[in-house]
Amino acid sequence: MSTRIPATRPAPDQVLVDIADYLLDFRIESRAAVETARYCLIDALGCGLEALAYPACSKLLGPVVPGTIVPAGARVPGTAFQLDPVQAAFNIGTLIRWLDFNDTWLAAEWGHPSDNLGGILATADWLSRTRVASGQAPLLMRQVLEAMIKAYEIQGVLSLENSFNRVGLDHVLLVKVATAAVCTWLMGGEREQIINAVSQAFVDGQPLRTYRHAPNTGSRKSWAAGDATARGVLLALMSCKGEMGYPSVLTAPTWGFYEVLFKGQPFRLSRRYGSYVIENVLFKISFPAEFHAQTAVECAVELHSQVRGRIDGIARVLIRTHESALRIIDKQGPLFNPADRDHCLQYMVAVALIKGRLTSEDYEDAAASDPRIDDLRAKIEVREEPRFSADYLDPSKRSIANAVQVVFADGSRTAELVSEYPLGHCRRRAEGIPVLVEKFRAHLARRFSPAQQGRIEESSRDVYQLGTLAVHDYLDQYAQYAP
Repeated sequence: MSTRIPATRPAPDQVLVDIADYLLDFRIESRAAVETARYCLIDALGCGLEALAYPACSKLLGPVVPGTIVPAGARVPGTAFQLDPVQAAFNIGTLIRWLDFNDTWLAAEWGHPSDNLGGILATADWLSRTRVASGQAPLLMRQVLEAMIKAYEIQGVLSLENSFNRVGLDHVLLVKVATAAVCTWLMGGEREQIINAVSQAFVDGQPLRTYRHAPNTGSRKSWAAGDATARGVLLALMSCKGEMGYPSVLTAPTWGFYEVLFKGQPFRLSRRYGSYVIENVLFKISFPAEFHAQTAVECAVELHSQVRGRIDGIARVLIRTHESALRIIDKQGPLFNPADRDHCLQYMVAVALIKGRLTSEDYEDAAASDPRIDDLRAKIEVREEPRFSADYLDPSKRSIANAVQVVFADGSRTAELVSEYPLGHCRRRAEGIPVLVEKFRAHLARRFSPAQQGRIEESSRDVYQLGTLAVHDYLDQYAQYAP
């Protein structure tokens, strides 16, 4: 029997083809999608500005080699850095993701679509400056908004029914895929080049989730998205230079992604690419907390007024939650760093009950040294509510429900508070957007003078006005020079 491997080059996998065709052919006509993209943009940039206050984040920023100067380099908002597009993508992506406060997508796989903004903004800014330097027209911000919508859609649709975490892989692999595809398209790549770039993203070594889970939880989870979006930009650059792709990267027997990393199962894709994901994206508006905990923290903050002054008298705190929360943020025992704490349901609820709030500072070592937090954590009981788990996966609901009740040692108890949809859910858009805008303003105020804040707000206020701005002109407003 012959054992020779067929030499015929196969046609590209359909998953790769569909992504390329979507980027090249789909026309965005949804006003809601474009408007939401504007909110996603300002929210992500605001989160990045806030992250600059944290030395653990800021120490990772800048060029690989200090002092490197890049002509027509991409701007890193909130800093004086202008870098090559790959390193700029890492910087921007890391800033956006550091505090776990940027937007979220929850389905069979979880993730943060605005992680792709690192690559999108770096690529678009670099292209815009390069074009102007050579006498051409710049890239406009409307192209950034369109790239965002399409990157969100690619990452989000691939997430709907395909759980990468269940095979031990981290969701940022989808950031790499979406960034590689969209940035190749931004660079003017043709259909074959987009397919090649996406195939390169899948053929790469993929990140393990171990840095998000005990006992290894650590700060890599805060820069993993920056790493992924930067890699996507690099693969896009290589593909646009003519680097070959791997057409059956997913389906190849023995050596393909499905066989090696996905237990032999092909991806399930339940809907065509459009603008569904960005229209239904989840904003983190109230708390910098892992999204599965948002409604639990909302309930705990509301209960604060009933329990303050009685913290020592609490016997138990009862939480009913959904299966995904149990799987990734139900933690007992010691917590070793901020990355550990912002992925612990019990820690977040304990802080909210004690303080009536939850901020980024509450994850730092100084705040965590309050002995009341660990004492209360030990009294929290978490169990699955099957209805919450079912509604979490129901495409007509996509709820993220939690219920919290406090029981005191004297036998009295609070009412059980139930919250199914957090403030950032699409079902609460009208309520949430004004708060999101205030969140952005607060982030600007911590970094810039009133005049600079005003210029940024004015240029970001309207979709049409924002869309007509050159990318580099918009991002130059976020420059922060050392005094």
